[in-house]
Formats: sequence, C-alpha cells, structure tokens
Amino acid sequence: MRIEVDLDICQGHGMCEMEAPDVFEAHSDHVEILNDHPDESQREEVEAGVHYCPTQALRIIENE
Repeated sequence: MRIEVDLDICQGHGMCEMEAPDVFEAHSDHVEILNDHPDESQREEVEAGVHYCPTQALRIIENE
C-alpha cells in the first residue's frame, strides 16, 4: 500500500498521527507522511488514520 495526502485540503488536525505516529507527523497546517509505503503490519492503524482524517485529505493506494 501507498499513502497519499492532498495538501490543498489537509489542515494538520493530527488525527492520523494519533492513530499511526510511525507513519504520520502533524504540523500546524499540514501532515507529513514519514513512510509513504508502510509495512502491511501497520495497515490497521494506517486505515484508522485515513478514516479519522476530518478533511479526508488522506488516501491509501493499493499496490498493483
């Protein structure tokens, strides 16, 4: 899986970081993806981070 963030709508709320702190780092106005290809063992927390994003700025792209 690969994670993408739409920086045009991300507001840096940090919900993703609370769910997956090894993958996301929130700043005052945006999120930084620390690992855009997280290990499959992190899927549950990454999916929670994407799900709880208030602006829906994150998405998971499945590997083909």
